[in-house]
Amino acid sequence: MHFDFFWILKSLPAIIIGLTIHELAHAYMAYKLGDMTAKNDGRLTFNPLKHIDPLGFMLILIAGFGWAKPVSFNPDNLKHKHRDEILISLAGPVSNFLLAVLFLITARVFFFFPYFSATAFGLATVNLLILWGVINFGLFFFNLLPIPPLDGSHLYMTFLKDISPKLLRNVYMFGTYGLLLIILIQNSTKVEILPLASLIKGATNLGIVLLQFR
Repeated sequence: MHFDFFWILKSLPAIIIGLTIHELAHAYMAYKLGDMTAKNDGRLTFNPLKHIDPLGFMLILIAGFGWAKPVSFNPDNLKHKHRDEILISLAGPVSNFLLAVLFLITARVFFFFPYFSATAFGLATVNLLILWGVINFGLFFFNLLPIPPLDGSHLYMTFLKDISPKLLRNVYMFGTYGLLLIILIQNSTKVEILPLASLIKGATNLGIVLLQFR
């Protein structure tokens, strides 16, 4: 593992914004669906310190993959338990997808102006916005993976609660350890266990083509 301080300097704003909006989206969706837990925990805020998990944040900086502090909610307060849990889970990744699109569109608007398309600083600004879009595409795809504790796992884990709470706990525990192991292996070797790089590259290239950067 190694730190690329120049990459961190460029990426840090997008990571902080992406994680904060992601968790805020979870909290807001839970609140709108009738559960006050996240609100009472102080998670309905744009303050990143309320949302960032130290280990998950450090892994993003080092390995490119990580997570934020999970938003708590009480399923008993939801009118449509399984559906609402899934909606709460999907709210975070969807927010990152929308952020990614927003960054790319903003970059395209800037690119219309000669200063941003023909000067070194202007092009650097456009490329920085594109990078921020790429980072949020990464958060979108990563969190949709069906591996606990990621949001994609809630598409089936919400039903495991009714089948076997013990099985749910085991899946969550081993899934978390397994995810951490995968991240460490991918960052230490050339083996791509999670094909996220291809997904992110494909989504970014599609966005660049649609926005006519080239």
